[in-house]
Amino acid sequence: MQQQLFNELWKGYTAQNPSAQAIHDLFSNEGELVINDHVAFRTFDDPRMNIHVLAKKFLKAGYEYAGEYKFDDKHLNAVHLEHPSEEAPRVFISELILSEFSEEFQKIIKNRLNSVGNAYYSDPDLIHKGSVWSKPSYETYQRLREESEYAAWLYVHGFRVNHFTVSINALKKFDTIEKVNQFLKDNGYPMNTSGGEIKGSPEVYLQQSSTLSDIIKVKFEEGTYDIPACFYEFAIRYPDESGNLFSGFIAANANKIFDSTNYREA
Repeated sequence: MQQQLFNELWKGYTAQNPSAQAIHDLFSNEGELVINDHVAFRTFDDPRMNIHVLAKKFLKAGYEYAGEYKFDDKHLNAVHLEHPSEEAPRVFISELILSEFSEEFQKIIKNRLNSVGNAYYSDPDLIHKGSVWSKPSYETYQRLREESEYAAWLYVHGFRVNHFTVSINALKKFDTIEKVNQFLKDNGYPMNTSGGEIKGSPEVYLQQSSTLSDIIKVKFEEGTYDIPACFYEFAIRYPDESGNLFSGFIAANANKIFDSTNYREA
């Protein structure tokens, strides 16, 4: 069940974001075994679709809550889940705290969320559904961006994997994050440099980097526009004080990884 779930998520993710499959193939063609460290999802803290709603499918597959995180400047709560099976990818789910935004912003989001019946949100396959709402407005998308890039992304893309993550620990030739990043740049992939190209350090037991999101064409009420979709992340984990590989997440790292989907010109 677990493998099938991730295969389905990968299929939807790469169909929308072809660079992820292309990068996966680049490493495979170098003889590397590409293992997924974690996947991530975004949602709102509305009780119909909050973290605990999105987590249901994973809890049913045997996952358990393993960590909680707070991102004050981005107005987010987050958790990560782990499976007792060591080879299973981690799952990271974040939610936007709507009450911390302007009344106009909250009204825009609530109107969008209320535009479909609650049955849409109680569907156990919600994490695969993408946008369950009608065609978005480009003007509204840009208005939301003024307060939250995260909200603007979610307003358009809805419930889907935000990124997969290559485990550098499983790579042989590209055994450092520097080698991975150089390989990606040599092949023409722009990197997220927010807070530096490499987020974290061996001292906090986790280093991460990511490509910038694919730019895709989306149909809005006003016409078709190019906007950011999803990205690919890379992570290397180091042994903690107990001698075991660190399995959690570092809020300061993740805070900058979120910026991979920020709006930019195509």
